[in-house]
Amino acid sequence: MNAQLESINQLKSRALELAMQFGPKLCVAIVILVAGVVASRWTGRWLARRLSRMELEPPVRGLLAHAAAVLTFCLFAVIALQNLGVQLLPLIAGLSVVGAGLALATQGVLSNLVAGLSILFSKPFKVGEYISIVGEEGKVDRITLFSTTLAHFDHSHVVIPNRKVVGEILHNFGAIRQLDLSVGVSYDTDLGAALTLIGEILEGNTRVLRDPAPVVQTAALGDWAVKIAVRPWVRVQDYVAALGEVNREILESFRRREIDMPPPRREVRLLGQ
Repeated sequence: MNAQLESINQLKSRALELAMQFGPKLCVAIVILVAGVVASRWTGRWLARRLSRMELEPPVRGLLAHAAAVLTFCLFAVIALQNLGVQLLPLIAGLSVVGAGLALATQGVLSNLVAGLSILFSKPFKVGEYISIVGEEGKVDRITLFSTTLAHFDHSHVVIPNRKVVGEILHNFGAIRQLDLSVGVSYDTDLGAALTLIGEILEGNTRVLRDPAPVVQTAALGDWAVKIAVRPWVRVQDYVAALGEVNREILESFRRREIDMPPPRREVRLLGQ
């Protein structure tokens, strides 16, 4: 019984000694960490306000503000560890070994991250622009550090890893697209009247842009018809609707004016009979 009481007393004495030795340092370290949290949040918000005045993509501003906040907190954490008497060199060496292992295990993630940073800073495209890349096309809906999301007209989304974007041939349409229509009229048609009518149709369509001006011209002399190229410019979001409207309006107007649009023809001759 006395031995147990003596062990308890020794534990109490040791605990009191440790509390007297490390208690003040621990309290100071906690205060430093709390100050670090406050300072990192203030730094992040201050930098975000400053960056909002610059022409940077929202993900870039968020990344820089977050990085500044993390670095500020890490600085306070180092001060807190030094106050506790922790040797930083062995800790840094251990973290470097762990970091090397994580880098090998997450090569794909890191390559997406590096590619995402390249996209955000080089700006080959922006949110809202229409692009075509790696066999996919659509309106850029979101750019993150790891992927780029394209929105389709059918309200579906395509998520492309950033490492698939960097280094590929990119077709950036911007905020507008050009319709590529072709109308065939017979060789007996008054070509000038047909071109004028198509121009009036495009001018009356509210989705067709006036600048750049629409392109309406003779494209080719086919076997059974004269091909007229109709290539107006529209906003990306109006592409599908404008395609249907312009086709319908041309068809209805040509029928009213009795402009012949001959279907494909083939002449077949039977020999030897």
